[in-house]
Amino acid sequence: MKNLLTDIAGVRVGHAHDAKLASGTTAIVFDQPAVAAIDVRGGGPGTREDTLLDLASTQDRVDAIALSGGSAFGIEAGGGVQAWLAEQGRGLNIRGALIPLVPGAILFDLLNGGDKAWGRFAPYRDLGYAAAVSAGTEFALGSIGAGLGATTATFKGGLGSASAVTSSGITVAALIAVNAVGSATVGDGPWFWAAPFEVDGEFGGRGLPDKFTNDMLRMRIKGGPAVTERENTTIGVVVTDAVLTKPQAKRLAMIAHTGFARAIYPVHAPTDGDVLFAAATCVKPIDPIAGLTELGMVAANVVARAIARGIYSATALPFPGALPAWKDRFG
Repeated sequence: MKNLLTDIAGVRVGHAHDAKLASGTTAIVFDQPAVAAIDVRGGGPGTREDTLLDLASTQDRVDAIALSGGSAFGIEAGGGVQAWLAEQGRGLNIRGALIPLVPGAILFDLLNGGDKAWGRFAPYRDLGYAAAVSAGTEFALGSIGAGLGATTATFKGGLGSASAVTSSGITVAALIAVNAVGSATVGDGPWFWAAPFEVDGEFGGRGLPDKFTNDMLRMRIKGGPAVTERENTTIGVVVTDAVLTKPQAKRLAMIAHTGFARAIYPVHAPTDGDVLFAAATCVKPIDPIAGLTELGMVAANVVARAIARGIYSATALPFPGALPAWKDRFG
């Protein structure tokens, strides 16, 4: 176990980003098509192929998932991942026509100090392609890929991942790009909201404060009273090796989404676009009631841990006025 999304066999992750742009893309590639669903909780989401994942839609498997910065421009990252898959001969086969299926989601990082004057066409399709090319079982966390330009209310955001195994031997893992309007830490201190779920000091081992004050519980959001729409969003994917149907994957996404609430304060705001995909590689059978309930419970914990790891692993952007990283202040 590497405590990464790629602890699920048959899943690979790749990053591509541009330091001058201060934005990037992350590709999650499945070696075999995976059952997938989506759950959207934020007020300003940006997605690709979300209708494909609706329970009323016929197709239940996808080839990859694209996460990207760039707001609506970043939706093109999925096209880059799709192009790479097509070159590999991957995709839904309709009488010989291969169509790679690549849902995706984006976060807003257009005002983080990077140079977004890219000319006529945004670079995200090329970044998506490069991310897919680089996909493997080892990948970095923090300010990289879709998390390069991410921020939160108090510290630099980033990309995190975590994994766990249920009591019945089902593996579940998450990868999250954290760009929340709220904060992943308590007040002005070093404590992560996700602290009760931390494993082996994976995000500093600071625990929670001895007591909570009113100041710790007050709202800290980007922009304060001047907060505007669509400048945020936490996006990610939770993957399991359990055998799930599409409706069961939807339920997994819904339960796992509570991990956002365990790690971000406040969460699912009107100015967030919080999106969580759930995917299953369908290797190990699972009890449809108790087994799925435990899987969702553990998945929510894993999501919370991944969020905290994304902040913990991040590094500050090299621009005037950029938010500090957690490690800049608390080491």
